[in-house]
Amino acid sequence: MSRIFKLLVFLIVVGGIGLIGYAYVGPFFGADFSAPQDEVRVPVTLDAN
Repeated sequence: MSRIFKLLVFLIVVGGIGLIGYAYVGPFFGADFSAPQDEVRVPVTLDAN
């Protein structure tokens, strides 16, 4: 049981390091993480009675 728990913790740590590494190195390989910069205008009707 201890061996499975250690393996699970190891995989979680390696996965976290992989995600952090991808976040830093991803833009060099064409991954774009920026939010869209489009302006959205929606009419709002206020009904305050």
